[in-house]
Amino acid sequence: MTGTKELKWPIPESVNEIENYMKQRVGLGISFDFGIRKLKILKKDVHIYYVNGLCDTRFIIELIEELVQINDHEKLSTNLFGLIENRLVNQSVEKIKELDQVVDKVLSGLIAVVIEGEGCALVVDVRSYPGRSPQEPDTEKVVRGARDGFVENIILNTALTRRRIRDERLRFEMLKVGKRSKTDVALGYLEDVADPNLLNILRKEIQAIQTDGIPMADKTIEEFIVKQGWNPFPIVRYTERADVAAAHILEGHVVIYCDTSPSVIITPTTYFHHVQHAEEFRESPAMGTFVRWARFLGVLTSIFLLPFWLLMVLEPSLLPEKLSFIGPNDKTNIPIIVQLFLADFGIEFLRIAAIHTPTPLSTAMGLIAAVLIGQIAIDVGLFVPEVILYVAVAGIGTFTTPSYELSVANKIARMLLMIVTAIFHEPGFVIGTTLLFIYLIHMRALNTPYLWPFLPFEPKGFMQIIFRRAIPGAYLRPSIVHPRNLYRQPPGGNQK
Repeated sequence: MTGTKELKWPIPESVNEIENYMKQRVGLGISFDFGIRKLKILKKDVHIYYVNGLCDTRFIIELIEELVQINDHEKLSTNLFGLIENRLVNQSVEKIKELDQVVDKVLSGLIAVVIEGEGCALVVDVRSYPGRSPQEPDTEKVVRGARDGFVENIILNTALTRRRIRDERLRFEMLKVGKRSKTDVALGYLEDVADPNLLNILRKEIQAIQTDGIPMADKTIEEFIVKQGWNPFPIVRYTERADVAAAHILEGHVVIYCDTSPSVIITPTTYFHHVQHAEEFRESPAMGTFVRWARFLGVLTSIFLLPFWLLMVLEPSLLPEKLSFIGPNDKTNIPIIVQLFLADFGIEFLRIAAIHTPTPLSTAMGLIAAVLIGQIAIDVGLFVPEVILYVAVAGIGTFTTPSYELSVANKIARMLLMIVTAIFHEPGFVIGTTLLFIYLIHMRALNTPYLWPFLPFEPKGFMQIIFRRAIPGAYLRPSIVHPRNLYRQPPGGNQK
């Protein structure tokens, strides 16, 4: 598909021509959900176009009652368009002069009112999208905190954000993506805080998307924006929590909302954004710091525990005498590296199966995996017990990673480290770890260093990563987002 602009068709003054256009182009009379309601008001034809399932029928009935009453209370008038516009009792009424825009609006859930002899249509917002009510996301639960999360309706999602940020400078810039889907995509940001260069990059990249549609919503947007390729590490962060999105907007980030998706994209983000969780900010600074350190330990365990243990198995001379118990106590005919991969893939199979298993059966599946598969595999000699132990610990570390995308990337990095360690032993572990570190150093997420504030090193930002600082003391916005307004509160004004 090329980027050639389509011709803009003006609205004909004849409602019959409009009806013929709708029949030929949109499928009026063929598609059961696309309908028309014909009225006669002051001896002129008035047609209303709508899509069943996307509109609130009650509102349409009320509007029709108002329009029909014009015949009872008004005399013949040369300004029927103005009379009808005043009788459309709705807060959102827009004048449209192009026929293709009318089609887009109607297919988005609005209704269009066209009047005989008028080259203009009135579009009324009576949308009522099918969907669920806001509820706490399963992947970002907290002990204390808000229980409302984003849903598949972009209107509700922006409303949940605006409820938390009632600033007149909060902007939701709407764009449309997809030649056929015409999906609504919004950029959420604070006008006086967000980096204009980042906004221009995102706006340009989204407007340049040339595709039929984005049924996978925000994930498709991400792939067009960041062009990640085969890089497993996430470059943007997803969240389904409205409070997390609002907190990042206040910091100066730009959040991308996509209709039909219950998650939003936070830009720009670094590696350390993916290992933070809302739970840390719902506890005291001491508790939040403890939880954060425990999570960091879990992330490191998920990457380095199995390769390091494998190295100790292959090179027992590296172990001090007091740690000589580390390693398999039982002999086996299957190489340890093969056992590690089998067990690791076994946990991955369980994770995938848990996603596709109905909830009432998930408990039974867990019992089968733990009692039958695990124990019998040890009894028959497929695994040594130590392999099950360390793989389970590494798996728990994977589950402690807040970002699902990062947890999978860390697992891929762990497997690669195990392979080079098994082949080259100590040099393989050292060189593999170094190459992984160098790779992360050279990564950039929308012109943002991926390991900031560790590299390039920024003391203040690094301390805020290590310690969960009290909100009254965190008066500076992160410099990595290049905020136009650096201070989020008076310097030192709220500290006690």
